[in-house]
Amino acid sequence: MKYIIIYFVIIGLVLNCYSQSKIQKAENSLSRSERVSFRNQDDDNDDGGDFFVDTFDGVILEAFMYLTYYTLIETPFEMQHQTSQAPLTPYPYKNSKKGNYTFSPEDEYSRFRTEISSRYISENNAIKGMNVTLDMRFLKRIGIALDYHQLWERNLNFGNDHLAFYNLLAKYYRIRTENMDAWWGIGTTYVDGNVNQFGFTYGLGTELFFAKPLSLEINFDQTLINSETVNKFNVLLNYHISKYKAIGGYNHLKIGTQHFSSVTLGVGVIF
Repeated sequence: MKYIIIYFVIIGLVLNCYSQSKIQKAENSLSRSERVSFRNQDDDNDDGGDFFVDTFDGVILEAFMYLTYYTLIETPFEMQHQTSQAPLTPYPYKNSKKGNYTFSPEDEYSRFRTEISSRYISENNAIKGMNVTLDMRFLKRIGIALDYHQLWERNLNFGNDHLAFYNLLAKYYRIRTENMDAWWGIGTTYVDGNVNQFGFTYGLGTELFFAKPLSLEINFDQTLINSETVNKFNVLLNYHISKYKAIGGYNHLKIGTQHFSSVTLGVGVIF
């Protein structure tokens, strides 16, 4: 009788493991919270340590601030260059072969620009999804992006699963040329479902306008939740038609311990 009970327990554990969908596994891995305790240790500083801090602390801090500002915002050389005040174009390739920015004062430009895009995502017959993005640009180099990502998974034995997350990112366009721009940003992401948590998000992206009417767009962002992450990576080829664009490419998601590699197709409009 004892061996029969053990047998059924083992069978139950195996069935439970295999009954979980990929999305369920992703949610479970994000929901785990590892507590890390830190102990504060008092260090006894001798006179030599105090002298070093008093002498070099201010210099190191000032150097760090300068390097950080120049790297993330703008260098003195760039302040004297036309990239510093380059305005936004109304839409890519509106002015000759130029992308999102123009150096020519006679070109038409835009003070505020909004782009909405929607993409269909497919990994296989069971896992599908969609991505909707609202991207606003203003003050030549500032942007705010709202992003909605939804996944569905069909599970023949235990019903369908779904997971959505919402991303808000403040973006700074660090590189602004007529044929390429690049940005970095910080913000937050909310993951719903069993996770039901916010996490800190940072991101990087670039778009290269290499041949009219095409552009290559690469984006990455990472969200920190508990001891896991939510990573998004896109490589997109855009075909621009006036204020509209057709989008195709590759979409990769890492949600906790689970990876989702998908093809993606969509459209966008700028106004």
